[in-house]
Amino acid sequence: MACIAPLSQTRAVLTSSEACERNKGPILEVLSRELAAHHAVLEVGSGTGQHAVHFARHLPHLTWQPSEVADQQPPLAERICLEGPPNLLAPVVLDVRSLPWAVRAAGAAFDAVFSANTLHIMAWEAVEDFFRGAGATLGAGGALCVYGPFRYRGRYTSDSNAEFDAWLQARDPRSGIRDFEALDALARAQRLTLSADHAMPANNQTLVWRA
Repeated sequence: MACIAPLSQTRAVLTSSEACERNKGPILEVLSRELAAHHAVLEVGSGTGQHAVHFARHLPHLTWQPSEVADQQPPLAERICLEGPPNLLAPVVLDVRSLPWAVRAAGAAFDAVFSANTLHIMAWEAVEDFFRGAGATLGAGGALCVYGPFRYRGRYTSDSNAEFDAWLQARDPRSGIRDFEALDALARAQRLTLSADHAMPANNQTLVWRA
């Protein structure tokens, strides 16, 4: 993939997320174990591309396919063009609400789907579509890994998460931190079974379901 400008001239203006920089190490530790036997990953909602670059670089056995909605593509494509290792593919446009997902792995079916900090941004109807899309994408033995803050039995795991949820809903009433039990029900409806719930820094979790 050709880049418009040399990396040395462009790195400083790439869009970055401080949260991605903080959490990419802990998430990588989980994914290195959970996806050790997998081959092709579809990342939903790749954002700035920091996760995609970091995970692909440190998990060379995986083909990593980043994706984003159309209007968020430019900063993602720029980072991947400039920093992406060979196993990181060019980003594709994906809106979880557009079913079935028109995304295909290069040379093989996706056997994993990963998404970070997306479910609390989506409207609930889009969360439902996310699980429908993931379920249709994954075959037997596939893994769905989701990182973010969640509630359990209607309770927040920290006061800071409660404050964050209030901020989210004030900004957009359709968004908000999701209940683990509701997400697990959506996963089970797609024949996905919870296999791990990893506690992460900053009151987040990484949930792993398997087909």
